[in-house]
Amino acid sequence: MITDAYNAVSIACLLPVGGEDMARYAGPARLVRATGDEAFDTSADGQPVVEHPEPGEVIWRDDRGVTCRRWNWRQCVRTRITSSTTSAMFVLDGLATLGTDGLRAAEAELTGSLARLSPGAAFTSRLLSP
Repeated sequence: MITDAYNAVSIACLLPVGGEDMARYAGPARLVRATGDEAFDTSADGQPVVEHPEPGEVIWRDDRGVTCRRWNWRQCVRTRITSSTTSAMFVLDGLATLGTDGLRAAEAELTGSLARLSPGAAFTSRLLSP
């Protein structure tokens, strides 16, 4: 249900949105360009596989490897949100056409949806400038 909430915001606001289980993270989240040798754990035909991003591809990563490829389009298995997730981070990759006001509106929509799913949940946010 949490994944449905952030995917709905992504579609409605036309921006990449991803969710990560913070308990599964190793070190800080970083938005970088891939070298091409980073590990990205995913699945294919129901089986675990490790892929590698294209050199220069925009990725989110932590100290263990790629957590999300192609902005927030493909998320890894290791940090995905599950029914046992208790602490999550949501990344809204604000595009220039959306602007700060549009990004804040998307944030409010996501926070509202998550608050309805998890009454009593606490939220904090941070806006990173280019």
